[in-house]
Amino acid sequence: RSPIVLARGRINLVDTEARGFKQPYHAAVGMDLKDAQELLRSSARQARLLARRGLREIVASAKSQGYSLANCGIVLGSGRPLPPLATILRAHPMLHTAEGIFYRHALVRAAKDCRFPVTGISERQLFTRAASDLQCPAHQVRRRLAAMGKPLGPPWRQDEKYSAVVAWLALENSPV
Repeated sequence: RSPIVLARGRINLVDTEARGFKQPYHAAVGMDLKDAQELLRSSARQARLLARRGLREIVASAKSQGYSLANCGIVLGSGRPLPPLATILRAHPMLHTAEGIFYRHALVRAAKDCRFPVTGISERQLFTRAASDLQCPAHQVRRRLAAMGKPLGPPWRQDEKYSAVVAWLALENSPV
């Protein structure tokens, strides 16, 4: 049996009023290292605050529908460790990688702040892990996932599908 998707949306992790916040690593290019580190710390605090606020709104919405949330799932990147900040700031592709990790980290911290266990699964391993944990072939997982998105209507984007799979696995592996 497949779970249902109660809602879909995005948690806003970006303060559009703050300088450099949308892409903090990009904004740090050209700064001296100390200033870059401070910008990243400040941006991390803001992202975490916004993530916590967004997560609390999701919890309240679920509660208003008669549901309680027990776990948090997040799609992770490759998991390779980042090089030192000075190296990141010299390599444009690395800026994007670092920002992906930066925002995922804000979501994980917010979930932990809200006392949710976090299930993190890399995008590359998502369907292999789903097939294993759900004890059905990956093509069946994809079929069931497509059916889960039907009531929501189009578009049922890839990032939403991946988020639904990791949430499904978080639910499946939840002790509750």
